[in-house]
Amino acid sequence: MNNLNKQSGFTLVEIAIVLVIIGLLLGGVLKGQEMIKNAEIRSVITDVQGLTTAMYAYRDRYNAIPGDDALGVTHTSLTKSDGDGDGVIEASAAAGTDENEDVNFFAHLRAVNLLTGSGVTLPSHSLGGSLSVSNGTNGLSGNVVCASAVDEADALIIDTKEDDGVYNTGAIRGASVYTGTTGGIALCFEL
Repeated sequence: MNNLNKQSGFTLVEIAIVLVIIGLLLGGVLKGQEMIKNAEIRSVITDVQGLTTAMYAYRDRYNAIPGDDALGVTHTSLTKSDGDGDGVIEASAAAGTDENEDVNFFAHLRAVNLLTGSGVTLPSHSLGGSLSVSNGTNGLSGNVVCASAVDEADALIIDTKEDDGVYNTGAIRGASVYTGTTGGIALCFEL
């Protein structure tokens, strides 16, 4: 009658092994999410650099800035796409011109096969917003490319990687401080 109660359960070693496995899985998932976010941020930078390269290729070919090209109809075979040729990409149609230069910027690049897509549709970026062009935005002088709806934390990473990390100085500028909680800002890059 010497019957020992047989208890079943997990030993400390088994529990430790399970916890280590769970920790490794969580670490892998978190690292994967970080890698995806970094790729999205890098993609925005690459998209802006691609637009800049396309703009310079157009300028080299036609001696004009896309959208602002006074001979836009001739160079692109588009109707109603002449700019005023002053070197400034305006958001509203200038006197004597047909269309908004900021919109025609993309139409000109697409018409000469320097940019994919159709018409005047603004290209989107990997962080959920769109890319646009304008002049004198966020305190920058001259023509700029702006990425809309960029989270402040992501904007800080981009500005730190590519410029000075300060929202209101340098060649990359945000619409507000990078510590805000607005849910997304316009981040503009000098062309």
